[in-house]
This record gives sequence, C-alpha cells and structure tokens, in this order.
Amino acid sequence: MNTSSSNPGLPRAVASPCIQVCAVDAASGLCLGCRRTLAEIAGWSCLTEAERARILAELPARTLPF
Repeated sequence: MNTSSSNPGLPRAVASPCIQVCAVDAASGLCLGCRRTLAEIAGWSCLTEAERARILAELPARTLPF
C-alpha cells in the first residue's frame, strides 16, 4: 500500500501529472505538458482515485499531432 510519509497508514492520493507546461493543442484538445483534456484538468480534484489512475494509465498512449 502506498502511504504518505507525513501520514503513515493513509493512502497517498494519485498526484496530478501537471508539469506546468500548460498549453492546449487545438487539433487534439490535449495539454502539451500533461496530455490531459481540458475537462480532465478542470475536474481532476473531483475525480475518484480510480478515475485518476485510469487517466494516468491512458496518458502514454495519447499522441500529439507533431
């Protein structure tokens, strides 16, 4: 089980993949930094851990058109 060092015993939240390169490609609708959609970025804090993990697993397969 993943735990936070400041809160031993508590599960660690799935971290945002944001790398502070925030620009959205108009053709794909994906952020150039993290490859999430605007809807995924905006709703990240409201998603369940399972939903966040699913998105993170999908990111490597998302390609940008350049």
